Amino acid sequence: MLFILIFGPVISFTIIVMLLGNFFEKAGLERKLALTPFANILSYFKIIERTPLWSILFVFPYINIILIIWLITEFLKVFNRRDIPSQILGIFFGYIFLPVLNFVTPITYVGSKPQGKRSSAREWVDALLFAVVAATIIRAFIIEAYTIPTSSMEKTLLVGDFLFVSKFHYGARVPMTPIAFPFAHHTMPVFGTKSYLEWIKLPYYRFPKIQSVERNEMVVFNWPQEHFRPVDKRENYIKRCVGIPGDSLEVINGILHINGEKAYEPVDMQYQYYVLTDGTNFNPKTLQELNITDGGRITSNKGQYLLSLTEKNYEAIKNMNNTKRVERRITPKGQVEEFQRYHFPPDLKSFPWNVDNYGPLVVPKKGVSVSIDMNNLPVYERIITLYEGNTLQKKDGKIFINDEETDSYTFKMDYYWMMGDNRHNSEDSRFWGFVPEDHIVGKAWLIWLSLDKAKNFPSNIRWKRLFSVIKTD
Repeated sequence: MLFILIFGPVISFTIIVMLLGNFFEKAGLERKLALTPFANILSYFKIIERTPLWSILFVFPYINIILIIWLITEFLKVFNRRDIPSQILGIFFGYIFLPVLNFVTPITYVGSKPQGKRSSAREWVDALLFAVVAATIIRAFIIEAYTIPTSSMEKTLLVGDFLFVSKFHYGARVPMTPIAFPFAHHTMPVFGTKSYLEWIKLPYYRFPKIQSVERNEMVVFNWPQEHFRPVDKRENYIKRCVGIPGDSLEVINGILHINGEKAYEPVDMQYQYYVLTDGTNFNPKTLQELNITDGGRITSNKGQYLLSLTEKNYEAIKNMNNTKRVERRITPKGQVEEFQRYHFPPDLKSFPWNVDNYGPLVVPKKGVSVSIDMNNLPVYERIITLYEGNTLQKKDGKIFINDEETDSYTFKMDYYWMMGDNRHNSEDSRFWGFVPEDHIVGKAWLIWLSLDKAKNFPSNIRWKRLFSVIKTD
């Protein structure tokens, strides 16, 4: 996949340049240069009067696509095709438009700036502007960098993982708050002020998608709880999508069930375990070697721990000489944890659910109607009002939506259920509910760098994780 993303655009562009012999001749170069792979690219940069060092950008996935678009527009300019129709045709149909010009139209080479060469300062300004515009387009519509800040996805994704998140898999979302400072999500660096203006707000729209959000994929989305910010400027979260529209889900004694069956569990999923030793403590180096990083001693007394463990680490801890008991933490059904800052649904008396015994619940699907009453309204109230923009009133046990009495509601969007792989240390949909489709940012695709914050350079680099594709299983 990575090979295709890097070399696919380079090879295809090289082939197109091989068809531009007339252009090369008019620019004062030999026709045969156009037919020589890779050398023709270097000659191409000479024709547009740019340094061949720009070709370095070809090795960066997605950036190389933007680079090719820029190369085509600059090529048209030096052959006196600066008019808007030609530029548009070059941007969207350059692979067809350039060969057509080469074979069927008169060609005149005028250079990039007939009245004189660009100054060095102008070259740098142009390069900077191009980089900003290209990176902004890439970040908005193609791919965005993301960092794992918390342990909620351990051990599938680690704190210190740097990801590329694909925007185009689920269909790139048009920015709903388009006036914003480049590269700042919602807060200006240093100043701490808002990085966006709400003078213009665009409706929710997505470009055509390659695929729908699939069950068990790692998905980046805007946190629905931040109602004080525009949707696309809310904090970015990453979780595993365990429930897609129409799924029924239930957590029974810590085990997730989807549509009545035990849900898929990744190999490195973690649960919390109470661990009792013979009174001695575990050697910190032993825990480090096992990569047990979440949890620790729970009392001042020696030998009592609460640790987040994978199945493999559970077996390792259980078989240690000083271990007396290892028991998975399970909150009994009907017992609501006092530590919960949020709870979904918010009615604790009607829905006394907890992280280990939760549901049953059905994930809303676009176009599907559900019956609503005062008992189940807490499940759907946020959808009806905050996410889908209706007014809701409750009078004498009756429900009014947009001033009309009703006992049903039809969903306008699809919704998703997100959970962390570190099941007992993840603030996820169990705490704040469904994720609307307009909050979906993209698909976690590639780990391009991974740094262990507990270590110093260069031992902090997790070499085995570099450039690893994020898989569902």
